[in-house]
Amino acid sequence: MKNIASILVISCMVMPGVVQAQAHASRTITGYISDSKCGAMHMDNGVGCVKQCIENGNQPVLVDFHKKVWAVDNPLALKGYYGDNVRIVALVSPDEKSIHVSHITKLSGVMGGMKDGVTR
Repeated sequence: MKNIASILVISCMVMPGVVQAQAHASRTITGYISDSKCGAMHMDNGVGCVKQCIENGNQPVLVDFHKKVWAVDNPLALKGYYGDNVRIVALVSPDEKSIHVSHITKLSGVMGGMKDGVTR
């Protein structure tokens, strides 16, 4: 009986950690780095706009190829990638609105095919 009680207690202690680990599962997301002001809505010089908006205090964000804008918990991880197409490995928040970047890789092209306001 003590063994069963011990197993139940240990299970109750471990399960919240398992649920939390699943909620913060690592995911690979492909997209481009934009800013929190414009998100996926760049109309003029996209790369220049991203850099200017971030210099003016807006946060860098990831826009995936479904045009979903992801807030980034650790925005310094994106420095040097503003306006670039990227592949990011990240922990996704349970509400699926923000990510914590674990690894970033630059891909070819800029801003999802947009360069200087021209969509390709």
